[in-house]
Amino acid sequence: MSKRIRIKKEDMVQVIAGNDNGKKGKVLKVFYETERVIVEGVNLRKRHTKPNAQNPQGGIIEKELPIHVSNVMFIDPKKNEPTRIGSKLIVDEKTGKSKVARVSVKTGEMLK
Repeated sequence: MSKRIRIKKEDMVQVIAGNDNGKKGKVLKVFYETERVIVEGVNLRKRHTKPNAQNPQGGIIEKELPIHVSNVMFIDPKKNEPTRIGSKLIVDEKTGKSKVARVSVKTGEMLK
């Protein structure tokens, strides 16, 4: 059973557990099946590569590896502090259609 991941690509997050505890970065990719995210500048590992078309020289490349979504927390853009993400049902009065919006738990404001 997979739980719902509320963090999306381009969100700013802070690492709350592990070797990179306290680091902040932008989410580059979200893996919904394995509940992991790749965060810019976090969980860097060195990779030895042979020369290829993208890197004709070869050598050692640093790249970000995925970390579990439970180890990161969304950063509220207004307060610049970590916060949880809630959801709120919004009904359009003209059309009568409803949609779910992401909401910051600390400030109660809607997120993009």
